[in-house]
Amino acid sequence: MLPPIEHRIAEELGVSPRQVIAAVQLLDDGATVPFIARYRKEVTGGLDDTQLRTLEERLGYLRELEDRRATVLASIEEQGKLTAELRAEIEHADTKQRLEDLYLPYKPKRRTKAQIAREAGIGPLAEALLADPTLAPETEAAKYLNADAGFADTKAVLDGARQILMEHFAEDATLLGELRAYLHEHGQVRSAVIEGKEAEGAKFRDWFDFAEPIATMPSHRALALLRGRNEGVLRLSLEVERPDPDAPHPCEGRIAVRFGIRNEGRPADRWLAETARWAWSVKISIHLELDLMGELRERAEEEAIRVFARNLKDLLLAAPAGTRATIGLDPGIRTGVKVAVVDATGKLVDTATVYPFEPRRDRESSIATIAALAKKHDAELIAIGNGTASRETDALVAELMKRYPELHLTKVMVSEAGASVYSASELAAREFPDVDVSLRGAVSIARRLQDPLAELVKIDPKSIGVGQYQHDVNQGRLAKSLDAVVEDCVNAVGVDVNTASAPLLARISGLNATLAGNIVDYRNAKGPFRSRSALKDVPRLGPKTFEQAAGFLRIPSGDDPLDASSVHPEAYPVVERILAKVKKSVRELMGNGSFLKSLKASEFTDERFGLPTVQDILAELEKPGRDPRPEFRTASFREGVETLKDLQPGMLLEGVVTNVTNFGAFVDIGVHQDGLVHISALSSTFVKDPHSVVKAGQVVKVKVLEVDIARHRIALTMRLGDEAAPRRGEPARQDAREARGGARPDNRRPAPADRDAQRSKPTGGRAQTDRQPAAGGALADAFARARGAK
Repeated sequence: MLPPIEHRIAEELGVSPRQVIAAVQLLDDGATVPFIARYRKEVTGGLDDTQLRTLEERLGYLRELEDRRATVLASIEEQGKLTAELRAEIEHADTKQRLEDLYLPYKPKRRTKAQIAREAGIGPLAEALLADPTLAPETEAAKYLNADAGFADTKAVLDGARQILMEHFAEDATLLGELRAYLHEHGQVRSAVIEGKEAEGAKFRDWFDFAEPIATMPSHRALALLRGRNEGVLRLSLEVERPDPDAPHPCEGRIAVRFGIRNEGRPADRWLAETARWAWSVKISIHLELDLMGELRERAEEEAIRVFARNLKDLLLAAPAGTRATIGLDPGIRTGVKVAVVDATGKLVDTATVYPFEPRRDRESSIATIAALAKKHDAELIAIGNGTASRETDALVAELMKRYPELHLTKVMVSEAGASVYSASELAAREFPDVDVSLRGAVSIARRLQDPLAELVKIDPKSIGVGQYQHDVNQGRLAKSLDAVVEDCVNAVGVDVNTASAPLLARISGLNATLAGNIVDYRNAKGPFRSRSALKDVPRLGPKTFEQAAGFLRIPSGDDPLDASSVHPEAYPVVERILAKVKKSVRELMGNGSFLKSLKASEFTDERFGLPTVQDILAELEKPGRDPRPEFRTASFREGVETLKDLQPGMLLEGVVTNVTNFGAFVDIGVHQDGLVHISALSSTFVKDPHSVVKAGQVVKVKVLEVDIARHRIALTMRLGDEAAPRRGEPARQDAREARGGARPDNRRPAPADRDAQRSKPTGGRAQTDRQPAAGGALADAFARARGAK
């Protein structure tokens, strides 16, 4: 019997069973991961949000496994075939795959050829030939003729016996486990172009004749191959490399060994060997290939989802510009540049549309209009969407700033991914019923500079465009993972309950869309909340919900200073004990770092609130309402570098990381295509995971290595001492040896690219356009992999 679920999870996480049992109880009682991680550290022994998310996921899997185990046992028992040995095997099955292998012989199925042969009484013949190969197959088969059942001659009888043994071999759980492990270790995924699809599937040309071990194939490459198959361009197969293609498949030999089949010249040896070969080629190989390719997809999807989640977290926790009046510009050429002004609180106060470019070319009036708006509303920042005409708009604003230095404006290029999705959403329509759809995008651009988290929670995370192959992965699992990321980020920062939007409030621990709407309606009717306790008067916000949410909701100008902190109301008595001992008011204590550091947390613990909670309280009192996000900083794009043609190898530039993948990072350097810093060029030391070096939204310095104008690709390096290659119109073709393998252990070369993986970027209210990161030479291979960000 397997250990209890909680003990198995504890072993996997490397923690004690007590911690897991406590966490499971809290989750079952309706507590959220952010709440448990922040306010139940004593109960769980300090499990963090990452451990708790893993625990929650494994708990779901193992509970499903136990439910399936009970179903399997009941089914076999109902058939009267559940032996003590089989029960023990089923009870010890530790994965869904192992459980299904054991259930396979007993699983209700359509009437098979083997079943028909058994019904005709041929089962004993199959058993006899396998047990005693000295028997002559033809002679023995003559004893089982049954014309009425369709077995009128010895050939038909032997075919029936073969079908019985093939089914027996294919349903042997131990054999399937051994063969699956062998294929996983030695198997290669081979891709070939389907005849006649060469031109139609040109974007997959790197995979027209390609092979790579299934065990080590990276997620982006696996998803590229699977996409090629789904689009009818590639044929995929799982093969084992054999020196002699005419020799028997290694798995045939393993089947023979498992059932004692040997070639000793006995009458039935050859027939049994043929049976093993047929069992492999007709039944087992297909079954295992489907299994392993399914596992490959699942593994690739999990990794792609992890990449997306990490990038989303970095983007959501990007530095906010803060409460400063901001002008948002949604660039456009023919349709004009949409202008929206929001005040320090994010409220829309003015809009305009200017036409500085073709066909009107009303540049002077455009500059004057934006300058007048900046002066009228005391704007400090100008947020420029990074889509079509962004650099032209950036140049326009630069000219404005030069002409009007007294305005003290700062311009920032902002990712507008998903702005068009928000503009056309029901939420935007409710928020701005009288504002044109095209202008709503400019509002979103301005607000996401002020507070990326507060604005981006209004957009479906899948529309933000910071992942690989997001449309190729399981959408349910992707949505669940991204929702967890958003929840963790929002609760890590906390929200002002008197200014937060309903979508932002809905992400708070314990709340949902209905309760968030009720909070907004209540404050609109009754005015701002003066205390956290007033939240209990909100309709349908009960004690359990208050417990889960209160610590993450802030009231900066309320009656109690503690309500502006992350100290949970349930722990206010701890603060009162501290105040009573030090003879100070809470306002005197908050922010008094030197004094708070002199206090011993252990002096204020009790049966309910242990050392971790008291330490958190003291840290919060030292820096009340502290924001875990970094300080706001902007990238400065180089003047005069606006298109690919302006780039020269060797240029040192500043840019913003837009996407981090398993093979490197894409950086916006202001030329409408992101450049790729391959994993080998991120650092002078070995890099296993690019996320350990860079994050989405990070400002970095890069050097241009190569520019491939024809393919619209840029190779960048963060190792500023690297030598640059000459600019080229066409990239050099990589040699065949490199095209066959992955990256070398020292990260010096990228693996072959899936040309299908060009990255696209949603742009304001316009159609999506491919922003194809570019490079030539050896690095060209890796560039197109970001197509999966579509």
